[in-house]
Amino acid sequence: MRVSINKIKEMKQKGEKITMLTAYDYTTAKLVDEAGVHMILVGDSLGMVVLGYDSTIPVTIDVMLHHTRAVVRGSQNAMVVGDMPFMTYNISTEDALRNAARFLQETGCQAVKLEGGVTVADTVRRIVDCGIPVVGHIGLTPQSINQLGGHKIQGKTPEAAAKLLADARALDEAGAFAVVLETVPAPLAKLITQKISIPTIGIGAGADCDGQVQVINDILGSHTGYIPKHAKQYAQVADITAKAIAQYAGEVASGKFPADANSFPMDESILAGLK
Repeated sequence: MRVSINKIKEMKQKGEKITMLTAYDYTTAKLVDEAGVHMILVGDSLGMVVLGYDSTIPVTIDVMLHHTRAVVRGSQNAMVVGDMPFMTYNISTEDALRNAARFLQETGCQAVKLEGGVTVADTVRRIVDCGIPVVGHIGLTPQSINQLGGHKIQGKTPEAAAKLLADARALDEAGAFAVVLETVPAPLAKLITQKISIPTIGIGAGADCDGQVQVINDILGSHTGYIPKHAKQYAQVADITAKAIAQYAGEVASGKFPADANSFPMDESILAGLK
């Protein structure tokens, strides 16, 4: 049975930490699920770590639905959250409802995530009223990266800090069951966590959030590019993979692979007849 929104809310009340990781395909989702992670986010970060874009903005809803379906098929226990991509919930409430419904109907995921606070609170309320669970996302919101002027820490001034608290409260009041805090100073994230009733899930927001989320490619070290400060590498999968590929290519070139153990024999009398 999958983790429910009630379970996530209860974990905050009990002081139990919530674990969340991204996944973008069946195989990875299966590994994450079997490890006991509570929530899997099919993030639009796949635009960068899977598809090679410079930002999340080019990612379309059809791409997100495609990957979310794969993650749902690969998991049994974790709650799967589909990330609503750029401009799929901003044009009108009707648009937002239609697109949020597509995630649940066409992929089988259990919730959607969208970025913004006060400005999207009414939309969140309508989506929740329709029976679709919502995770909010404030702080550094990647879909607004051009407006934010890059990947910068959010909430550092009194005005910006007050705005983030207001955004968190607006999402809480609108019915979101959790909110991601991205690249927010740890003391501010702690205050927000104390001031709202729903769980906070931090990424670059310190240890006092109710849970943590990371991009799986960052913690596995499965790429050789930039690793954010908020991430910790628990493995260097890129190195292991590169060595394995090089060894394979070398053994093919030398004739060492495939060996007899990797090949299939047959009755020599059949060959004799063909000859």
